Amino acid sequence: MRSDRMAMTLLVVLVVSGALIAGAAWGIFGTLHKRTEGFLVALAGGALLLSVTTELIQPSIEGSSLWVAALGVAGGAVVFAVADYWIDERWGPDSGGGLLAAITLDGIPENLALGVALIGAGAPEVAALAGSILLSNLPEAAGGARQMADTGRSKGNIFTLWAATAALLSLAAIGGNVLLEGASEHHLAFIRCFAAGAVVASLAITVFPEAFKEDRHWAGVATALGVILAFALGELGG
Repeated sequence: MRSDRMAMTLLVVLVVSGALIAGAAWGIFGTLHKRTEGFLVALAGGALLLSVTTELIQPSIEGSSLWVAALGVAGGAVVFAVADYWIDERWGPDSGGGLLAAITLDGIPENLALGVALIGAGAPEVAALAGSILLSNLPEAAGGARQMADTGRSKGNIFTLWAATAALLSLAAIGGNVLLEGASEHHLAFIRCFAAGAVVASLAITVFPEAFKEDRHWAGVATALGVILAFALGELGG
């Protein structure tokens, strides 16, 4: 049973991380219109917002308590906001290093949450969360890789950096799944909500403002479509 769960976890993680690599390749070697990128980012953001609410925060409240969930969400949001501010001050929001650091900062809580959510569950049960992370990885990696290419870096070097980032985020998901398997429900609830709080903060600070800048008011439509898509993915797992 444990080997089956691990195989399922590895499969989900490989698919989600593969989307990050595919997105980077798309940004480096393909073409992506700015408005299309903004629409896709908003779509993924809407799906991810609903997914962390229904698959991380709500189950944590039901399995533990509102106070544990609230502390986790608040803690994750504060830590993300401080770390994002530090990255902006250290590298600048539009530099190659800043972009890569910001994507990594976004991805670690997402993948940690995915790994923890898979404890005692399979891919169908966390379909909305996994699908939302996959959707967000594609346009974020494409846009970030394209901006890095515009700075004059070699395409091979950029692709290697993104592949290494995908490997690091995969380790976060696998580590969350393996190391926390025996944790109590209260601890798991706090960790899930801490990751959810960081994801929500990242959506507010980076994802939705970027989507609106690129696609203006269509970003609102895309966000609503993303919410519907997350509901549909959840029904597939139900």
